Amino acid sequence: MKKIKSVLILVLFLTTIFSFAQESPVAKIKISGKVVEKTSNQPLEYATITFFAANNPKAIAGGITNPKGEFDIEIKPGIYDIKIEFISFKIKEIKQKALNTTSSLGLISLEEDVNQLNEVVIRTEKTTVEIKLDKKVYNVGSDLMVKGGTVSDVLDNIPSVSVDVEGNVSLRGNDNVRVLIDGKPSNAINIAEALRLIPADAIEKVEVITNPSARYDAEGGGGLLNIILKKGKNQGLNGTFIASTGYPETYGLSGNINYKSKNFNLFTTQGYNNRNSPGNSFTNSEYLNPDNTTRNYIYENRDNKRNNKGYNGNFGIELYLNKSTSWTNAINYRKSKGDNVDDVLQNYYDSGFNYDYTRNRINGEISDSESVEFTTNFIKKFKRDGHKLTIDGSFSTSDDLNDAIITDKATNTNIVKFDNTINNQTQGRNLIQMDYVLPFGKGSQFEAGYRGDFSKLLTDYEVENDGVINNNFTNSLEYKEKVNALYTQYGLKIDKFSALFGLRFEDSNIEINLLGTNNYNTKKYNNFFPSAFFTYEISDKSSASVSYSRRIQRPRGRFLNPFSNLSSNINIFVGNPDLNPAFSDAIDLGFIKRWDKLTFNTSLYVNKTSDSFQFARRESGAFVNGTPVLISSPINIATEYRTGFEFTLNYSPYKWWKLNGNFNFYRTETQGDFSYTDFNSNLVTQDFGNIATSWSSRITSKITLPYKIDWQTNASYNAPQTSAQGKSLGVFGANLAFSKDILKEKGTLAFNVSDVFNSRKRITENYLAGVVNSYSEMQYRQRQFTLSFTYRFNKPKNERERPKQNQNDSEGDFQG
Repeated sequence: MKKIKSVLILVLFLTTIFSFAQESPVAKIKISGKVVEKTSNQPLEYATITFFAANNPKAIAGGITNPKGEFDIEIKPGIYDIKIEFISFKIKEIKQKALNTTSSLGLISLEEDVNQLNEVVIRTEKTTVEIKLDKKVYNVGSDLMVKGGTVSDVLDNIPSVSVDVEGNVSLRGNDNVRVLIDGKPSNAINIAEALRLIPADAIEKVEVITNPSARYDAEGGGGLLNIILKKGKNQGLNGTFIASTGYPETYGLSGNINYKSKNFNLFTTQGYNNRNSPGNSFTNSEYLNPDNTTRNYIYENRDNKRNNKGYNGNFGIELYLNKSTSWTNAINYRKSKGDNVDDVLQNYYDSGFNYDYTRNRINGEISDSESVEFTTNFIKKFKRDGHKLTIDGSFSTSDDLNDAIITDKATNTNIVKFDNTINNQTQGRNLIQMDYVLPFGKGSQFEAGYRGDFSKLLTDYEVENDGVINNNFTNSLEYKEKVNALYTQYGLKIDKFSALFGLRFEDSNIEINLLGTNNYNTKKYNNFFPSAFFTYEISDKSSASVSYSRRIQRPRGRFLNPFSNLSSNINIFVGNPDLNPAFSDAIDLGFIKRWDKLTFNTSLYVNKTSDSFQFARRESGAFVNGTPVLISSPINIATEYRTGFEFTLNYSPYKWWKLNGNFNFYRTETQGDFSYTDFNSNLVTQDFGNIATSWSSRITSKITLPYKIDWQTNASYNAPQTSAQGKSLGVFGANLAFSKDILKEKGTLAFNVSDVFNSRKRITENYLAGVVNSYSEMQYRQRQFTLSFTYRFNKPKNERERPKQNQNDSEGDFQG
């Protein structure tokens, strides 16, 4: 019996092999099409297309749509049932479709279904970082690290982006970055503080554009960061609420709600937070004689206690005037109050490091900021796909009031000194923009537009020493900026090759007026800013590109204001009202390759910046108890060459594990000399020639643990970097977070720890021959623990909103 079974199995096996060998392979065909939203005709990215054999529930083939809503799927000829799905939309089915040759299903329209909002099955989760050839898109909703955080926390988690301890943003090691909100410049006077005020929950995504086209204003030689706020697009009434608390003491409440009908969409985001951010720093300085022998030592320690209470809210309505026209209006309001106590202890030692005395300076600062902005957006779409006219307006006013009382006392005297500083800033800003896009022919597109940006900033700064006004530090700075710009772009695509050529013209009229000293300075200049982008599709999963753009950096705010705070009486920052703009030429070579589980993107970049801003440190000629007062100011004295390469990757080895990483290496060469006459009428020349190399790396891991607990960890390292007058040391930081869905996935509990090892500090060494040798460490914010609870109603956890109609929130460049 066993022999008979063995013979039958052998015969069956050989018959199967013989039949397979004789079978001719069936050539596959390609089925394409485009999926759009029925009402607006907008493309739906990540829609799912599945092919089933007739009367068989098992899927045979399938795929998802690209950012244009298009799909291209290979199948064998036959008769199929086809299912097209997209989250919160009604499923569309095509029954018994005979497909025997390569063909297109044409335009497929899906209709939103409010009844599916609480029952939808998530088929694919959007990755935290989407890598594209011309930009990276960071999706905030899938990042656990920023729950209960702010925009600064969001930016600090993005590959290629770094936020230093004071909130200053840099991209690929370059701090000449333009930050946009919904495609428009922020109306905030202090952008670093404004980014700490907006809750992370209010953001949908952030676009990182390293080499922008002529469509954008030319500001920002290091690239652009476009922060796109949530506006809500789901049908009916839905929303999200987030409550958070943490240590050091912090708590907040925020939420976003929208109600959408056939004719309009109402949306609002509201947020309140109360944050305590204790910090500390110290600077150990060895003061030198002209022959570089030691004069004395001062060891300065600071303890910062900062509290900020802030409200951020917006309310808007999008009107669907007809199928091709929409009009959106919104009011944005921000208000914050801060209390910052800066306690400075200075221990004085003689040349032999024998203790002399201690000085204590306590700077108690109170700040009050308020900003109101009205925005409007009008979009008219024409019959041809992609043919449209967009008109935008933004009108805002902002106030930033700061009042500080400085108490100064020392152990070697009974005299107590009181200084009072008042720094009040008022800004008005109006922005008007128009963009027109006209596709024509096959694979060609023309684009043109205008932007007018008009702003006025008035800074009143006053210093009182023991009740007497110090005229050396008291003045009013009036800054007026009028920039009119015109641009045009032409794009074409021929087979696998595409190109985009652009030219932007900007006419700048800048007034820098010191009203107290009747010093008026007007700078007028106009410039052309060309750009060119070339892309070649090597295959369906790999592309290469080369791009060029010219950019500008205009000095503003603190860089121009020659009157600064006196929290330290021996180390003073002074702005330079005579600064000129810096110009950058940027070239970027990029390559992207996609596999099933891995996306790899790398680029080689070169930047040349003329009239680069550099910070020069020198003696002022004043002394405090025999110690020279040092002044640091920005100056135009150098040409800077920056070259580097970076790579970014997304890797999903398993369904439960996602990794993304970024590595950036760059070399900076500075050429220039700074000459000045010191307080002894001696000509001093400082050589700013310097070559520095540095690198940074970041890796993020997200793992789904048992019981559906998500665990996310990231770590970053910024390597040391030298400068003409010193160097900064390496900084390592790590964050971790856990989250768990509850209440049938309507709620989420999240716990995160920011700066796990309490190691995020700015560490610098500075050396100025014959003046000072110093070492300092600064920690702006200590390790933070945050617990947050998120509740959603009528909204799925991994919401996929249909693409927005406002083209200002994306690159908008020609894609062929």
